[in-house]
Amino acid sequence: MSSLRSWFSIPRGSHFSLANIPFGIISTASSTTPRVAVAIGDHALDLEAFAANNGFSALSTIQPHQSVFSQPSLNAFAALGRPLHSVVRKYIQSIFFENTPYPDVLKTNEALQNQVLIPIAEVKNHIPFKIGDYTDFFAGYHHAYHCGVMFRGPDDAMNPNYKHLPVGYHGRASSVVVSGTPIRRPHGQILDNPAAAKKVPIFSQCRKLDFELELGAFVCTPNEQGKPVSIDHAEENIFGLVMMNDWSARDVQSWEYIPLGPFNAKNFGTSISPWVVLMDALEPFKVKGIENDSDILPYLRQKGEDTVYDIQLQVDLKTNSGNSATITKTNGRHLIWSFPQMLAHHTITGCNLQSGDLLGSGTISGTSPSERGSLLERSENGKQVLPIANGEERTFIQDGDEITFTGVCGTDEESLVGFGQCTGKIEPAVDLGF
Repeated sequence: MSSLRSWFSIPRGSHFSLANIPFGIISTASSTTPRVAVAIGDHALDLEAFAANNGFSALSTIQPHQSVFSQPSLNAFAALGRPLHSVVRKYIQSIFFENTPYPDVLKTNEALQNQVLIPIAEVKNHIPFKIGDYTDFFAGYHHAYHCGVMFRGPDDAMNPNYKHLPVGYHGRASSVVVSGTPIRRPHGQILDNPAAAKKVPIFSQCRKLDFELELGAFVCTPNEQGKPVSIDHAEENIFGLVMMNDWSARDVQSWEYIPLGPFNAKNFGTSISPWVVLMDALEPFKVKGIENDSDILPYLRQKGEDTVYDIQLQVDLKTNSGNSATITKTNGRHLIWSFPQMLAHHTITGCNLQSGDLLGSGTISGTSPSERGSLLERSENGKQVLPIANGEERTFIQDGDEITFTGVCGTDEESLVGFGQCTGKIEPAVDLGF
């Protein structure tokens, strides 16, 4: 897409170009109350201060709602709906245009610039939404297939329902944390000897701690209980996307997941990136996902072929001794179900989603080993070591290791639409005293 020129200095290669305008929650040392902001280059525009100083004077549609920018979460702003999100984003873009139609708002007002434009390095990011519920799906086809082959063989790799509905489970909203929050290694029941005839677990620290490379979608418009959201309108109920790390205790998971699925293996922590990229910003990067050759039911049939996003995704691992390596490069196009399909399926029973509810995509993997979005796949469940640097290797994550996800759309360094980073460092398990 063509670049948008700005009077404001935006570094080339920034994930937060003028084409983006992602929303988040910030605080500063001088103003510790969390409030709404957008990222622009290497700065955050404090929307609470901007609104208080008549920054939205030329946008009448938001003026009755400006209190949403003083909230400690994006829930209230998101609940206003996609049309208003779009208007606010376009207005913010316009005040930064080189030939802005509103030069008096910010371009020529240096005093206001100094008040509302804060270097990102000086802000503290907070979790962007108050999350009522979190549902994680399993829409990464290559991840599902590869894991199925590992555990059940190629003939039985995919369950019969996989191409007919977006498989999902309800996760733990209370343990979703913003990027940079440490994650503590969990304890749980594991099978010390899976090959033994008698299956008897032991209690242990997790020995197979893993990341899962995902995207997350936040719900904006709620639906009334008992009234499903149609596939034709589902996209209007989505505010925007973040990167998401669904930390997983693989050894705990393998023992507990039958018959009701993941539980303690997933509930100890999920990390998300702090800036939410709006659906409007992602629209130019829509692409066709993995072809679903099943005859899906009418309530899941989405119009158009381009239903997922060309997001370049990368995973870096920094070891506890300081060595680092890029261990995965893949793409958001490797999904067989879209977020609108996930939302339509979630609500088909009449389930009422709320503003701020989080939907996870499931692990996104490509076809080659270097495109696999988890260490379970990269190491073939611990059977193959992954070289890092200077002789260090990994099969699963060790204490002190740090995992960083990055995701970005586009190739024009002046118009990238990116997510920044989603980072988490593993702390040792707590001493339980037994």
